[in-house]
Amino acid sequence: MRVLVLYAPLAKASEKMKAIAGALAAGIGEQGHTVDVLDASLDAGKIVSFYDYIVIGTEATTTFGGKIPSSLSTFLKGAGTLSGKRCMAWVTKGGIRSMKTLQALMKVMEGEGMYLKKSELIKSTDLARAVGKHLQIDRS
Repeated sequence: MRVLVLYAPLAKASEKMKAIAGALAAGIGEQGHTVDVLDASLDAGKIVSFYDYIVIGTEATTTFGGKIPSSLSTFLKGAGTLSGKRCMAWVTKGGIRSMKTLQALMKVMEGEGMYLKKSELIKSTDLARAVGKHLQIDRS
């Protein structure tokens, strides 16, 4: 299956977000899926509706959480038909209220009509790889 790992960093050169997205993609790839990684802030306007499964991640814009980068909302609005797409949400663990940030991300994804199958707080590349390895991507 074709899988997209989409991440939206706060700073355009966020190495932590890029490394975690890469580790997630590597873990998913070990299951035999074709995986692409995109940065939402750099690839705005790209159509992603042909992917079977989409993994979306970001980080909190404030210390107290609850807000996500606007680049992600903009990307999703112009990404084609996402309604009914199976997906996973993840947030890098940081700040005081990471769960609030994760809830904000899930709300944006559900607003696009996406079908959330899983959500995670990920703080390291090792955890990201393990999550990717065990992610259920089958059609059910």
